[in-house]
Amino acid sequence: MLPAQQGYDRAITVFSPDGRLYQVEYAIETVNRGTIAVGIKSPDGIVFAAEERTKKLQIDTYAQKIFQIADHIGLAAAGYIPDARSMVDNARFFSQSNQLVYDEPVGSETLTKHLADMCQSYTQYAGVRPMGVSLIIGGIDESGRSGLYLTDPSGTYIQYDAVAIGSSADKATDFLEKSYRTDIGIDEAATLAVAAIYMSSDVESPEHIRMARVTRESRTFEMISGDRTAGYAERAKIRFPRD
Repeated sequence: MLPAQQGYDRAITVFSPDGRLYQVEYAIETVNRGTIAVGIKSPDGIVFAAEERTKKLQIDTYAQKIFQIADHIGLAAAGYIPDARSMVDNARFFSQSNQLVYDEPVGSETLTKHLADMCQSYTQYAGVRPMGVSLIIGGIDESGRSGLYLTDPSGTYIQYDAVAIGSSADKATDFLEKSYRTDIGIDEAATLAVAAIYMSSDVESPEHIRMARVTRESRTFEMISGDRTAGYAERAKIRFPRD
């Protein structure tokens, strides 16, 4: 980097001469270095899957990258996970406040916009840094409409049918573009999510994959057990073998 550009590298609120906010780009790179997470929308609900590598003596009772926000909304994260936990706490508070004020569950898009606005605010004030995490947010609204959204450190949010974030997300995205169908069933979506992780990383065991879902029938977030995840993994290996 040229000496004249170094100041723009350190100042979060100053654009470089070529129109870039370097600190925001660094935060996005943090996301790209995180382990992969996948979200897939089905007519029957939403599926989340994430790669989680645990150490030999680590207690892995709770997922580190998949969180419940409300009864009908969950999310998966990639990047700097402490930032994700902070955003999850904020999201839960916002969801509960919405229930108390309006006497109705918060919508998936309303919650996503709130978190995206929070990320954007951290790109324009001195003395703070951008959130180094991207979130895949999905849920089933009261009308039965499912929504799957992606936020990034810049404050952008976009709706998707299927999306991957984290390390090797490009490979997973290419795979999803070829394999995803809008009429996919929720069990098939779970198989596809595991296959996307297998295709884009060196994961060999389903023990390194955590999964959750929100079904249209129950409108309730639930973690998928290790045994069921292993079943999806076996189907993924048969249907989508690695080259």
